[in-house]
Amino acid sequence: MTHLMTGACLARAGFNRKAAYATLAMTLAAEAPDLDMLWAAGGPVAAFEHHRGITHTFVGLPFEGLAVVGAVWLLHRWRARRRARSAAAEVGAVASTGSDRRVVRPLTADPVRWGLLYGFVMIALLSHILLDWTNNYGVRPFFPFNARWYAGSIVFIYEPVLWAVLLTALVAPALFGLVNGEVGARREAFRGRGWAIFALAAMVALWGWRAVEHGAAVRLASAASDGVGDPGAEGSAGLSGGADLAAPVLRVTASPYPGNVYRWHTVVETPKFYRMATVDTLRETVASDPEQDIFYKTQPTQAMLAAKRSWLGEVYLDWSSWPVVEEMGPVAAIGAPVGIPDWTAVRFMDLRFVYETALMDGRRDPPLSGTVYVDAGGRVARMELGGRVQR
Repeated sequence: MTHLMTGACLARAGFNRKAAYATLAMTLAAEAPDLDMLWAAGGPVAAFEHHRGITHTFVGLPFEGLAVVGAVWLLHRWRARRRARSAAAEVGAVASTGSDRRVVRPLTADPVRWGLLYGFVMIALLSHILLDWTNNYGVRPFFPFNARWYAGSIVFIYEPVLWAVLLTALVAPALFGLVNGEVGARREAFRGRGWAIFALAAMVALWGWRAVEHGAAVRLASAASDGVGDPGAEGSAGLSGGADLAAPVLRVTASPYPGNVYRWHTVVETPKFYRMATVDTLRETVASDPEQDIFYKTQPTQAMLAAKRSWLGEVYLDWSSWPVVEEMGPVAAIGAPVGIPDWTAVRFMDLRFVYETALMDGRRDPPLSGTVYVDAGGRVARMELGGRVQR
């Protein structure tokens, strides 16, 4: 929905005054890269493999732009033919009645400029990649030449502040139009330009604000964990651990909470473990529970190695920048008769999403997590992603 509203606001900011169908085309284009959701028909792993894939790359965007403009061109041709049939019927009516009074209105308020419209569509398509980059899932815009994932991690994937700003910009002109209509004011041909520009400017300002707080969260988490001892080692003193057990910080990430620019979920990696924490950049506090927020790095078991070689495992590890792979232990073979050896469950999860918000329970049920079941012979027996079974 954010993409659709962004495309509409971009068009209303002034592009709709330059070419016919700009609002329609830019709104469709802003959402077009998410057509990769059609891969869900092949199962959850197929959908995960292709999500934010080729349709979210600089290589794919020009072809998507052609598809969007082509769809609008077909609509224009349909409207033109319908208008031609209507005009022919009017000519027949005039001939039968002897009247020559006809009102011919233009098909579009603006001239049809297909080349210019294609350029506007490309701007809307690029806005999709930009918005996807701002959250912590990430995009691969340079694929297939560069398979690296890029993530700004400054905006939650469902940001209520952005929704409110964009929705207000789209609804307010209509409401004020009703008021003006009641008082007899002249109706503008293109309403809402000021509101659209305000919404886009507010979006950029929010990104800038969140980028500053994101940097502060990373610095606070890194400083709080610098020299921290191994929480599982004897003599460790937690966040103020002793120098003899000091663990160097390898890297730090911060993920946003929705609606609150000061609250962040951070993950710090050391050579032996990962430490999660909740950071408040306004109060400059770092809260972490050693019993729940520590994930130790373990040597892979045979079941874990088999799970990593599975389709789900390869796709997951290709995407995840903060993966944790855990052997969950034996489970009864699903649908098998009594006496069949148990399976071994191996769970994949990304620590960037293991936190609770009003929109997700990442502690109890981490989003974007998967499970691979390995049988006694080391073969993959079952794969699940997001609670769905890959058939």
